[in-house]
Amino acid sequence: MVKIRLRRMGAKKAPYYRVIVADSRSPRDGRFIEELGTYDPMAEGETLKIDVERAKYWIANGAQPTDTVRGLLKKLEA
Repeated sequence: MVKIRLRRMGAKKAPYYRVIVADSRSPRDGRFIEELGTYDPMAEGETLKIDVERAKYWIANGAQPTDTVRGLLKKLEA
């Protein structure tokens, strides 16, 4: 199963995430299929950049977004 999820980057106590498409069996920070965007919760105003068209493409082809990513996508569309 393919999932759209977050990949943790950044330093200790300063997380920075990449929104990726990956096989559900691969580790959190392991191999991925495609990078869709970035999410920085620590920046002022919460920086969020996601290629919504590619996300819709993957969802249409059966990819399941995690709860967190689903919330971020809703935030972008609002």
